[in-house]
Amino acid sequence: MAGGKLTPRQKMINLMYLVFIAMLAMNMSKEVLSAFGLMNEKFESANAASEQTNAAMLMSLDQKAAEAKGEFAIAAVTAHKVEGASKELYAFIGGLKGDVLKGFEVEKETGKLPYEAMDKGDNLDTWFTGEGYSAKGKEVIAKIEKYKATMKAALGTDKKYAAILAEVEKKFDLSDVKNKEGLKDKYLSYHFKGFPAVASLAKLSAWQSDIEKTESDIYSAALGKAAVAAASYSNYQAIVVLDKNAYFQGEKVTGKVVLGRYDENTKPTSFEGPGKIENGQAVISLTAGGVGEQNINGQFSFLEDGKNIPLKFKGTYVVVPRPNSATISADKMNVVYRGVVNPISVSFAGVDANKIVASAPGLVSAGKAGQYNMSPGQGTETTISVTGTLPNGDKVTDKKTFRIKGIPGPTGTIRGEMGVVKGPKSNLEIATIGAKLLDFDFEVGLDVVGFNLKITGQPTVVVAGNRLNAQCKSALLKAGKGDQVTISEIKTKLVGAGSYLLPRTAPVIYEIQ
Repeated sequence: MAGGKLTPRQKMINLMYLVFIAMLAMNMSKEVLSAFGLMNEKFESANAASEQTNAAMLMSLDQKAAEAKGEFAIAAVTAHKVEGASKELYAFIGGLKGDVLKGFEVEKETGKLPYEAMDKGDNLDTWFTGEGYSAKGKEVIAKIEKYKATMKAALGTDKKYAAILAEVEKKFDLSDVKNKEGLKDKYLSYHFKGFPAVASLAKLSAWQSDIEKTESDIYSAALGKAAVAAASYSNYQAIVVLDKNAYFQGEKVTGKVVLGRYDENTKPTSFEGPGKIENGQAVISLTAGGVGEQNINGQFSFLEDGKNIPLKFKGTYVVVPRPNSATISADKMNVVYRGVVNPISVSFAGVDANKIVASAPGLVSAGKAGQYNMSPGQGTETTISVTGTLPNGDKVTDKKTFRIKGIPGPTGTIRGEMGVVKGPKSNLEIATIGAKLLDFDFEVGLDVVGFNLKITGQPTVVVAGNRLNAQCKSALLKAGKGDQVTISEIKTKLVGAGSYLLPRTAPVIYEIQ
């Protein structure tokens, strides 16, 4: 199928075609149908990621076109033609996938399509008539041919895109295909006629993947081509790069001024500003002024084609007073909660994060400078003390007190629903009793370890675990439509917190329909 080193994406596509051949057998196993479903999921996930990446690349190209004009502007025009053609065919194929899925719905329990039941391909019969194509089949062919023609017109004869155009022709070659008997079949008939719906769905997602990959390749080539053309000295930008963004009053301001595309061959012939040229860059050295924003101005000069090309620059730096207080904040809210790990960020204005130390009961480092995790113990308050070391070795300290609160009581759920849940008795018999924390900013796992079930006129049933036991199901046999089943006294604990139980969990009611 291919030689040499293949990308993971190409390997996945090759695997799909191998499985396609295997599926010619009439008796399809459930495992093969599920495999196609999983393959389709991977395609759709990759396509979603590619859409975002391609949009970001196009945005970057548009920005460069607005700033640098020239080759970037030309490349942007080409890219937008490609975008239009790609989006049109991608959306059309999305509509075809909708046709494939008619009659199939996502299963509520799994959130997935019923792959093992998608062994029929009747939904695409409208593409064919006899041995030829129907109006719908001809539309599919026409859309793909239009895409290929638009791409060819947009990319033209530029050698930069020749390999990409060849790949488009190969991936969307609609020529007749020889079947296993050596006879020629129409392209769509060979790939879709009589195939299970799940296989057709995966094939269409593969087409969309090919579109996204082609679009990505073209944007990359367009950016690279324009960047080469834009590498002239006249397109460089002088940039002020300081060692720090803010300085204490009286402290040395150090940094450098470099060109936007710096290398050892890019050496200015002269420099006017607060510093001197060393190894092709201006090294700045001056004394910081008063507190507030200060300006740095100057000019580079370098030789190009026998002419001096000037590049002015202007930068700013901020002078701040020496710090005397720390900034301490809880990442989630103004309190810390008992029973969960609370992320805490600690900083000191003007002090490097690795020169700051914070301490408090239950406070430990999160593995990154300035980041901590707080697991408060007993009591209603906790105080965090902070010490910072200034560049000259001086120490500054501060502290802050936080309130400690317990986790609020959760709300009971039946199959994930709260309040009054309605449905047949059969649904309740297999439902899971759970709990949710409403309006709580932390992601926590909850386990239900017990509850009471009460039906009007019958004794309360005490249950261990999160599902109805045999005694509950027996009680349900005596209940009729309109009766309400109350799930109360729900015992809930945090996942991974041992035997620690949360406060009283609000009940949930199931009304029998």
